[in-house]
Amino acid sequence: MTAPSTFGLSTEARNLHWLLSNLVEEVPGVHSVTVVSSDGLMLLSSDPGRQAAGVTARQDGPRGSSADLATIVSGIGSLTIGAAKLMDGGGVKQTMVAMDEGSVFVMSISDGSLLGVHATPDCDMSVIAYHMALFVGRAGHVLTPELRSELRKSMESAQ
Repeated sequence: MTAPSTFGLSTEARNLHWLLSNLVEEVPGVHSVTVVSSDGLMLLSSDPGRQAAGVTARQDGPRGSSADLATIVSGIGSLTIGAAKLMDGGGVKQTMVAMDEGSVFVMSISDGSLLGVHATPDCDMSVIAYHMALFVGRAGHVLTPELRSELRKSMESAQ
């Protein structure tokens, strides 16, 4: 995981890094994972260069980078929230986009924060959704404004 060093971070921040790393390493078919704040800033990210079994991650410029996944997650989140308002559908819990060459999952965490996962086309969607729900359940109550600020600063210093 190409996350910023957890040295000097609070226990809650280190726990979130561990949860994210665990999601990437333990769930088959996951390419990368990101957590995005309500204002679209990346708070946590997995290694965009991670190679899944038989799948080579893109290394040719910004395509496939963590920042791109965060941008996509933020955009999908915004679009679905707007659609739900237009349809009087209430809050958006989860969105899934299935493509020929992969899938993107977006799940609400808390206060507008989002968890996004980019996965292989042959992934088990129910397994990914289950593990995302576990992450959200564990992370949602600790993702306070103070922790979001700490994670933002950590991401900025890593760049």
